[in-house]
Amino acid sequence: MPGDLIYNSDRGVKAMKKLVINGKMYTKRGILDNGNLLIDEEGRIEAVGGPEVAAGCGEASILDAQGMTVLPGFVDVHVHGGAGFHTMKGTYEDLNGMSRFHAAHGTTSFLATTNTDSKETIVRALRNCAVSAERGLAGADLLGIHLEGPYLSAARAGAQNKSQLCAPNVEELQRFIDASQGLIRLATLAPELDGGMEAVEMLSKAGITVSIGHSDATYAQVLDAIGRGASQTTHHFNGMSPLHHREPGVAGAGLLCRELTTELIADGIHVHPAVVKLLFETKGPDRVCMITDAVSSAGLPDGDYGDRTMKDGQIWLKDGSSLAGSSLTMIAALKNALRFTGYPLERLLPSFTAVPARQAGVSHRKGALEAGKDADFLILDEALSLVSTFVKGNEVYKATNA
Repeated sequence: MPGDLIYNSDRGVKAMKKLVINGKMYTKRGILDNGNLLIDEEGRIEAVGGPEVAAGCGEASILDAQGMTVLPGFVDVHVHGGAGFHTMKGTYEDLNGMSRFHAAHGTTSFLATTNTDSKETIVRALRNCAVSAERGLAGADLLGIHLEGPYLSAARAGAQNKSQLCAPNVEELQRFIDASQGLIRLATLAPELDGGMEAVEMLSKAGITVSIGHSDATYAQVLDAIGRGASQTTHHFNGMSPLHHREPGVAGAGLLCRELTTELIADGIHVHPAVVKLLFETKGPDRVCMITDAVSSAGLPDGDYGDRTMKDGQIWLKDGSSLAGSSLTMIAALKNALRFTGYPLERLLPSFTAVPARQAGVSHRKGALEAGKDADFLILDEALSLVSTFVKGNEVYKATNA
């Protein structure tokens, strides 16, 4: 990966305030030219604004953004791995490697996402996520877990391990929640399965965002799931019953139902560029949640990786039967979405920041350049190439030519 990954060398040293000056800052109130961002000693945003912020900050270390773009850091709620690392390997080193790789591509916080596997393997991965989150990672902040599988439809399994698929069971779900120490923030399942609707109710009551995915549900079944608390679809258009004029399916329900926020993989492979624009036009950016769905081979050269093969950045099962995740990064997704939709940056930005933060249940501390939230931000040049990544006020990535 290009650039330098930076470990925080200030640990154990008395922290001081930091002031980012002269940035083109994208805030909820609009774009601030020559903006200033004041970060407190705990790595939270104390103030964002004009000259008054700099005038009243007191003693602080200064970072001059030199007129470059300053964005809230990207939040990825659906990412399995990258650079050879993967959630399901169940080690701190894997989560830390994922964290560092994706920080170098614009992600400042993420949900480590599981795959369908044996119950023991899933539990081990969940426990590792909990321990690793407590320990802390060197790059992007680990917010929690996205449980994807094993409660998925065999008809829409895609690259998921069909031999380990099963119907939802609330007792087993509670075992998963306990293993994660309450860090499961989002769960994908197929509500039409036996026990599916009960699982939707149980998860939503536990404060976990329920996403309909790898599902062959009918439109009526989706409406039932919404009534029980489902509020999202997983990688919309992929791994779901398609839109048909006599049966709208999950795809049609996602387009029509305001209650559903739709995940989207904007690599131009999983979803045609015109359909990317269609989704934004239909739902609006506040109901589109951009994700990578990146797997362990993201960032690696083309080649064979286990049961998958990657060529020109496309990842397929070796038998060619299904796409098998992506090699996408969040910064690449942003550039693609800008090109596919023709929207200005400020219109698309919530889909990468505030929306995923909301879906992960962390909008009180992530997703915007706003006082009281973590100082997670990116500095980009005129070409929207990443110059630096900051997590809780600490620079964790710096491009080598910056």
